[in-house]
Amino acid sequence: MKRRIKKVAVIGSGIMGSGIACHFANIGVEVLLLDIVPRELSAAEEKQGITLEDTSVRNRIVNEALQSSLKSNPSPIYHKDFAKRIETGNLDDDISKVKDADWIIEVVVERLDIKKQVFENLEKHRTPGTLISSNTSGIPIKFMNEGRSDDFKKHFCGTHFFNPPRYLKLLEIIPGPDTSDEVLEFLNGYGEKFLGKTTVVAKDTPAFIGNRIGIFSIMSLFHMVKDMDMTIEEVDKLTGPVIGRPKSATFRTVDVVGLDTLVHVANGLYDNVPDDERHELFKLPDFIDHMMEKKWLGSKSGQGFYKKVKHDDGTSEIKSLDLDSLEYRDKKSAKFDSLEKTKTVDVVADRFPILIEGKDKAGEFYRKNFAALFAYVQNRIPEITDALYKIDDAMKAGFGWQHGPFQIWDAIGLEKGIQLMKDEGFEIADWVQILSEAKENSFYHVKSGKTYFYDIDKKSHEKIPGQDAFIILDNIRESHEVFSNKDLVAEDLGDGILNIEFRSKMNSIGGDVLNGINAAMDIAEKEYDGVVISNTGDNFSVGANIGMIFMFAVEQEYEELNGAIKYFQDTMMRMRYSSIPTVAAPHQMALGGGCELSMHADKVVAHAETYIGLVEFGVGVIPGGGGSKEMTRRAALTFQKDDVELNRLRENFLTIGMAKVAKSAHEAYDLNILERGKDIVVVSRDRQLAVAKEQAKLMAQNGYTQPVKTNDIKVLGRQALGAFLVGTDQMKAGKYISEHDQKIANKLAYVMSGGDLSEANYVSEQYLLDLEREAFLSLCGEKKTLERLQHMIKKGKPLRN
Repeated sequence: MKRRIKKVAVIGSGIMGSGIACHFANIGVEVLLLDIVPRELSAAEEKQGITLEDTSVRNRIVNEALQSSLKSNPSPIYHKDFAKRIETGNLDDDISKVKDADWIIEVVVERLDIKKQVFENLEKHRTPGTLISSNTSGIPIKFMNEGRSDDFKKHFCGTHFFNPPRYLKLLEIIPGPDTSDEVLEFLNGYGEKFLGKTTVVAKDTPAFIGNRIGIFSIMSLFHMVKDMDMTIEEVDKLTGPVIGRPKSATFRTVDVVGLDTLVHVANGLYDNVPDDERHELFKLPDFIDHMMEKKWLGSKSGQGFYKKVKHDDGTSEIKSLDLDSLEYRDKKSAKFDSLEKTKTVDVVADRFPILIEGKDKAGEFYRKNFAALFAYVQNRIPEITDALYKIDDAMKAGFGWQHGPFQIWDAIGLEKGIQLMKDEGFEIADWVQILSEAKENSFYHVKSGKTYFYDIDKKSHEKIPGQDAFIILDNIRESHEVFSNKDLVAEDLGDGILNIEFRSKMNSIGGDVLNGINAAMDIAEKEYDGVVISNTGDNFSVGANIGMIFMFAVEQEYEELNGAIKYFQDTMMRMRYSSIPTVAAPHQMALGGGCELSMHADKVVAHAETYIGLVEFGVGVIPGGGGSKEMTRRAALTFQKDDVELNRLRENFLTIGMAKVAKSAHEAYDLNILERGKDIVVVSRDRQLAVAKEQAKLMAQNGYTQPVKTNDIKVLGRQALGAFLVGTDQMKAGKYISEHDQKIANKLAYVMSGGDLSEANYVSEQYLLDLEREAFLSLCGEKKTLERLQHMIKKGKPLRN
């Protein structure tokens, strides 16, 4: 019988418990969130004269914890309304309700005795066959289910979510000695498909996979920074985006996570892995002991490796901790010749061979760092996992690394990695030596669009399981290329569907991207059944190429700028009125032109973590690629009887005028950027392209017909224009907006009103596009707009507010 998850019970409402509850609510699951009953009244409750028996008191802990989580930034919930899916209660009055849960997740304090008490109580009410798991970060699973029934043990395992559960993709599944294969198989698939996680089945070893390797990596750097006499700024510079790691790099990440959290895991590893060959590395260096004594724990305590100092004049600056004096000092810049050599190398994997050849301190750092990492991960197989790809998956999904250790090793070259290890005095594992002598001496290779990994037991490369549900563009780009230019590639996805992939810097939309879209559409309309616009960049698209706009504007080449904007508009309209279906698959940032492109596709398959909006006001213009027109059209389309038409238009006017960006794809429905009943949201980023392809196929199979261009968009003329102008006057008078902001808003008002028409009228899309383009061009001649454009170009910022 198929197992379904309709209701989840989460036991423990702390940061992790509430976060997990919210993420299940995100995907539409009903959640029961329980915590303990308070032992005494709060001061506020005493003033109210209520007792410990009052329901509000008995549920105070769980309710306050959940509300605190919902108010946190970034939010754990896709949409505020989704919180209604969470029912709260307490473990005394409501524990019997777990009988209706399909999955019970324990998230209480990390103490074995308390967890065992909770499990004993839960078993009295749990329905046999119900999944039950512990969100532990390191307590052995085998100890938790002692004394439990056979049915409990069979359905019990560890499910280690990483914090925050909405944003970090890693979900480690740790079987106990009696966990059934059916349970493991189900959770592995459910985590990936429904929760959008990278699921990794780990062995029941201390800290499992992610924290075992992640904490080793951080502790290795802690010791290395002293040995090499480096500053924390230097380490953060070398361990950030340049090697595909988060901007917070090492020390800023520790500040965010909390030094106490890291120390807790590191101490646990030191105590529980006595036979680890790098056991002493988990011993805390002196400067960490000092920081713990001073309670310099990072963001939660106001200071850690970095400290924000506020001055009397209201300004502030960030100070850095000197690891020798253990005093805060001014930040120091960190520059290395080795990094300069990688500035023109866009593909992170191509930087590794360059970095390890550096003759400066950076080169030495990378050689030592990678040698230590390679030596450590080679020895964790089969201790923590039997498959090397699981280590890479865990580090990418749990720690935000773009490449896992074995992928970095492959990028450097197997033999070069071995040499680095030998130079640092590390021994080479037998299995690595065997691989070195093999014909295919790499950890991974790609065949027929699928990734294969080196299986140590079989001594051969085997296909990584679970790929059949995905389309991996990196694996098919070269072999399936249909068209390409400098900034765009079109790939054949099979089944009559063509993918259009941006490859420009930050996936900005410039001349080559627009040329590529039109060329790919020419091919698709002749030879394919449908088109998907998707890519593997960090962001779908940060918008138009503002450098190009600035160049035309500053040279006052308005005829050329007019042609460029019209070409953008025409390309968007081609997406809408193609003879074949077009599906956009945005993810992460889809701003400005990226948003406009999505809005002109026949359908959007958005990843849940899509931050989408029309943000052109931030650089002093209005949306010029069809966005202003489209929000006007959508206001007219969504008008319902007994509504006030102007109110509907005003909502869309404010969406543009306030440069609103949806903080999830679900919020984009509220902004009228995604359309209910047409556009869909998927939680799994890995499945997004496959889902988009299926949607394009389905539309084609159902008899897609090229739409007829519309000429019946209702605009309100002076009725709307007058109201908008009065509003901007009041905002300017109240000093809420500047004179330039008012000018931009008035231009937008003119476009969205349909111009200075004496009465409401029906117009075409092209009519509105012409008004939009005229307004855009006039604003590009403004001095303030040019200053904003120049500022953003200098800062290297995308087109956003």
